[in-house]
Amino acid sequence: MSDGPKHVTAAKDVVPLGQMLAFGAGGLSNQLFNAAMAVFLAVLVVGIKMDPILAGIVAAAPRVLDAITDPFMGFISDNTKSRWGRRKPFIFIGAIVSGIFYALMWQLHPQDAETLTFWYCLTMSFGFYIGFTIFSVPLFALGYEMTPDYHERTRLMAVSQWIGQLAWVIAPTFWIIIMGDDFYPSADVGMRHFSIIVAIICTLLALMPAIFCKEPELPASTELANLSLGAIKQNAKTFIRGIIDTMKCGPFILLCTATFLVYNGYMVITSFQYILNVHLLFGGDVAAAGYYPTLYGIIGALATCFFVIPIVAFMAKRIGKKQTFIIAMSIAVVGYLLKWVGWNVEHPWMQFLPLPLTSFGIGGLFTLMLSMTADVCALDRLQSAKQREGMFSAVYWWFVKVGFGLAALISGFILSAIGFDGNLATQSAQTLAQLRIADAVIPAFTTLLAVFVMWRYDMGEQQSLEIRRQIEERERAAQAGAKLA
Repeated sequence: MSDGPKHVTAAKDVVPLGQMLAFGAGGLSNQLFNAAMAVFLAVLVVGIKMDPILAGIVAAAPRVLDAITDPFMGFISDNTKSRWGRRKPFIFIGAIVSGIFYALMWQLHPQDAETLTFWYCLTMSFGFYIGFTIFSVPLFALGYEMTPDYHERTRLMAVSQWIGQLAWVIAPTFWIIIMGDDFYPSADVGMRHFSIIVAIICTLLALMPAIFCKEPELPASTELANLSLGAIKQNAKTFIRGIIDTMKCGPFILLCTATFLVYNGYMVITSFQYILNVHLLFGGDVAAAGYYPTLYGIIGALATCFFVIPIVAFMAKRIGKKQTFIIAMSIAVVGYLLKWVGWNVEHPWMQFLPLPLTSFGIGGLFTLMLSMTADVCALDRLQSAKQREGMFSAVYWWFVKVGFGLAALISGFILSAIGFDGNLATQSAQTLAQLRIADAVIPAFTTLLAVFVMWRYDMGEQQSLEIRRQIEERERAAQAGAKLA
């Protein structure tokens, strides 16, 4: 069935530009935290000389805590009532907590024992991810409810992702700042000092949605759980029921599964780009590699901003979100496989050729998935008569966070299994060949699996419009009943 546009977005459903930019600033903070994390984790291996498996554990272990804190944060945010709203107070608090622990996490010294460094970094990492949960879960729940319009949701998420992609334009320059000789005498000094700067910038950006975005008013008929300690037993039942209901929502689970596959496959190979540049193309000579590792990330992010996101947003309005997802991910698969040709020792610039194609992966993923998650939240609201955007945000981003942590762990095991040794200036030909295979095949395979998963997704524009119509009709009836009473 065609999923093309059948209506024009009403003026009252349009999100003002200022609020879009503020929400996008929160998204930029969210992505910059993660983009910089990938750089700092790599510095742990090549600068601090931490065992890759231990570095992977630092990234992966806090995700176990996320399995608990994310849904709790979603439940608390959904049922909070304050003069500032359900989401904004937590965004404000979480932004500050995240920034403090992020800066502390990277205050590491190579002369310290590896065990001490590992446990300190891991402990601070737990603190950061608690703050990050407090910030990020309400942030995206806020985004899901900022507009009830099917197409305006895509526009909001496209703008947010466009701004957020700037993180991946900026973050690659961190390699030059931290690893080069022009700014800091050594990588560990660069990591310690520069992480504080990154933390301050991310915190300020994260505060923008809390200050400038407007939360929609809840219908008077909305029932909220009593968050007092006296109601903890009843809340536990409601909390568990909320998780079960969320996980039983078929379209939502398809979105989460596809996101996990695409994102996990992409993040596994993130650190491989630097290693392949330095050790494959330039024989382990960091100075000879020059700006290639940095340019790789910048060009990919620019392709996402100015090429992928506008195309994806346009296609979604014309042919539907599901169809656009399938096309975008199929293009990304072709790009990933072409990376095998791109890593050419004689022509290093060829590594950039697949980027316009591979950028359809992550660039198309979140632009579409966040918009479709908002559609699913409306479906749940119709079926349950509850507004549980926070719970859906928690579960969705739990899948993303687990994907990120698992990717870091898998990446570390792959590097260890193929014999990569950060203490060696030159890696073996076999190690580099196996790394090239992993770099191309892993994201192509996981993205292709995501396409098959999304083939079953069946929520389109007409269904979303009908859901909205029924919700509004029910709310009008409730208001009329309240007036009569």
